[in-house]
Amino acid sequence: MTANINASAQRIKFPGTEIVTVQPQSGPESVESFYDEYLAIPGILEQIILDRDSDAFILACWGDPGIEAAREITTKPVIGISEASLYVANMVAAKWSVVTTLHRVRDMVEKTIVKIGLTERCASVRTTKLSVLDTEQDRENTLDILTEASQLAIQSDGAEAICLGCAGMSGLEQQLETRLGVPVIDAVAAAVKMAESLVSLGKTTSKQLTYQSPERKEIKQQFQIPTCGH
Repeated sequence: MTANINASAQRIKFPGTEIVTVQPQSGPESVESFYDEYLAIPGILEQIILDRDSDAFILACWGDPGIEAAREITTKPVIGISEASLYVANMVAAKWSVVTTLHRVRDMVEKTIVKIGLTERCASVRTTKLSVLDTEQDRENTLDILTEASQLAIQSDGAEAICLGCAGMSGLEQQLETRLGVPVIDAVAAAVKMAESLVSLGKTTSKQLTYQSPERKEIKQQFQIPTCGH
């Protein structure tokens, strides 16, 4: 999935932009629960703290795990792919829907949309039977399932654009646009263009109040979390 994310980012970037795609050294292999999300955040923050060279950071997981904490630990712009994709959809459609993975993530997705502040513009959240890893392992089946869910969003919910609610769906937007006839937003691509724009504008993360650096304090040694689940 990291390789596919990188391919989508490299394909859309400006010629002078250098993109370095990494994955955390710790955390779950995919994020599709609150448990997964919270376990992923320390590894994400570690990557940002150790990186002294990048001009901006992109969190390539729909839901933008740990984005507020990430903005506290750097002055560089931090762009979440969900936030970027919703901003883009908002500029090309009056109403849009998010088409995403497993049915259990509906609440997570809805809470993300509320946090970003665009609930009134969201026509619906359409979940599917796809796991995050399914989106990588069977691209044709993924395309068919996303097509069906998107058509329901357009025909039944009034969506005028579709946001793909998983980084693993990157690279399918053009085929879906051909099938659906409405704009389809690749969240990774949207985040790359947002990052380039903020860097070009010379903008940094405000440290006036909310995203000030964390207060220094003792942090106890990390502990190993046992595997949870069936």
